[in-house]
Amino acid sequence: MKKSGLALLLVISSLAQAQQKTAKAPVASNNTLLWKISGKGLVKPSYLFGTMHILCSDDARLSPNLNEVIKEVNRIYFELDMDNPQEMWGAMNHVKMNDNKKLSDLLTAEEYSRVEKFFQENKMPPLSMLNTLKPMFASVLISERLMTCEKKNGMEEQIMAASKNLGKEIFGLETPAYQMGLFDSIPYEEQARSLLGYIDNIDSYREATQEMVDVYRKQDLKRLDSLVVKSDPGMDKYMDLLLYNRNRNWVDFFPAIVEGGRNSLLIAVGAGHLPGDKGVISLLRKAGYTVKPMIN
Repeated sequence: MKKSGLALLLVISSLAQAQQKTAKAPVASNNTLLWKISGKGLVKPSYLFGTMHILCSDDARLSPNLNEVIKEVNRIYFELDMDNPQEMWGAMNHVKMNDNKKLSDLLTAEEYSRVEKFFQENKMPPLSMLNTLKPMFASVLISERLMTCEKKNGMEEQIMAASKNLGKEIFGLETPAYQMGLFDSIPYEEQARSLLGYIDNIDSYREATQEMVDVYRKQDLKRLDSLVVKSDPGMDKYMDLLLYNRNRNWVDFFPAIVEGGRNSLLIAVGAGHLPGDKGVISLLRKAGYTVKPMIN
């Protein structure tokens, strides 16, 4: 799911402030990935951060303020509990298509050959290994290859490493089974056509991915919001399923996990979930919370 594909620029002029104890003061600019959640009776503040799942390693760095937030909170929430290998591996049971469907049955022989050739030329796993898997899974593998750098990382991995070093509790807003199940709501035929279109227009999507990374570096959430649909070929009609419904679920879940503010959370989710009228920031505000931008 490439939506969740979205990177980070340190604000040079504010670096000195970010290293001070008063660094967590909100800033006026909305061009940031880091947000403070307070109000509505919360005893302690919580924080929201927009991640990008795949980045060049040089871009996947934690800002001083984000490091301070990790130290301050007692719980870290990702989309998935990335500290639970058993649960993550269990998700593989949900990657296969139902009813013994195969990608080779969803495409013509010529189309399947084009996809197979692409995988071979790009030194990806043999397509035969993915033949029974949901086509969107293959699309995700391709999206990782659109980054031009050799060394890749994700903001989640960086946040998790820092959190584990500090002994923080790590949780997930969703289960892998739930995420994989979302793709059962999208006809496999459409997923296969989307995969084929992705490969046939790979140069355009490579440019779109680079634009997404550039916007992420600038932390421009408004621009990012306009790119989310563009980065998911053919998936625009499923944005409620893949994005907006999940945003609403997370905001509805927030009171239970924050426990009236007795818990202080860092919620780190794909940056595409944050902006817009149906984004997490707006939904939290509509629910009565104060959400303010912070220097990042």
